[in-house]
Amino acid sequence: MARKVIIDVDPGIDDALALMIALFDPRLEVLAVTATGGNVSAGQASSNLQALVTYLDPPRLPRVGIAPDDGVLPERSFSMHGPDGLGGIDLPAVSLHGSHPAEKVIWETVRAHPRQVTILSLGPLTNLSRLLRRDPAILELLNEVVICGGTLHANGGATPAADFNFYCDPLAARHVIREPCRKTLLPLETSSQVVFGFEMLDQLPDAFSRAGRILRRMLPHAFRAHRQLLGSEGIHLHDVVSLVSLTNPELFRRQTVAADIETSGELTSGMLVIDRRQVREWKPNLEMLVSCDVAAVKDCILRGLAAAADAT
Repeated sequence: MARKVIIDVDPGIDDALALMIALFDPRLEVLAVTATGGNVSAGQASSNLQALVTYLDPPRLPRVGIAPDDGVLPERSFSMHGPDGLGGIDLPAVSLHGSHPAEKVIWETVRAHPRQVTILSLGPLTNLSRLLRRDPAILELLNEVVICGGTLHANGGATPAADFNFYCDPLAARHVIREPCRKTLLPLETSSQVVFGFEMLDQLPDAFSRAGRILRRMLPHAFRAHRQLLGSEGIHLHDVVSLVSLTNPELFRRQTVAADIETSGELTSGMLVIDRRQVREWKPNLEMLVSCDVAAVKDCILRGLAAAADAT
């Protein structure tokens, strides 16, 4: 039986790849996809999401929720993902008329499938926090939340201490992390174990499929951006690794931790803080994925991209 999921994204090249794989994975029933600001603005995220779903045309169309435009995101350069967030591939624009807010789509979907839905959160936790403020009782109807974000040892990305997703909206991250629901977190250090070199470009599906066409346009930009901006010859696909942690949990080692989010520190806003004291005072509230089988995860990703291309 396919696992029912809602995918919350801020697309973003790696978000687009995760979405592409998920929409054509028979193990998943993607009930809804929702946008949030992060890698790009809220409006761009909503446009990218609608354009991707429409272009890929999966056999079962999910509901689409648009991002709230009142989120406060830090100033940053979007060069890593290109001017449109998708490496400048210029997908055909799709009208967003009649779309519903992301938290409304999530709320209605979870209520329609009580205790069956897993939320895969690949961007800032803004939408999930808004959902919980709207209806705290919805927690009882959730199956699980899988989160791409945080750091295991405060080895940050956006700042020295915080990853980008939590840094974007630390109040939302704290709200979600503190809630008493089943949560699994893939931190930056674990997803960064999976690195793809230039040989990945030779392993992509050909350009005769819709998925293949956009892969062969997005990923060269990702390699150029990683080399020019980070000095790296390889790329990380954090969000795609998060998807694999959902479909292939046996490839990851996990640890239960007690954690919270710093929200006000001048240097540490968005930092995931884990209680590591010998006599721990905080209650465990989070499953942390602390390592993975790198070769197997990479194989899952390449096979997922190939399957999406075969289906399009």
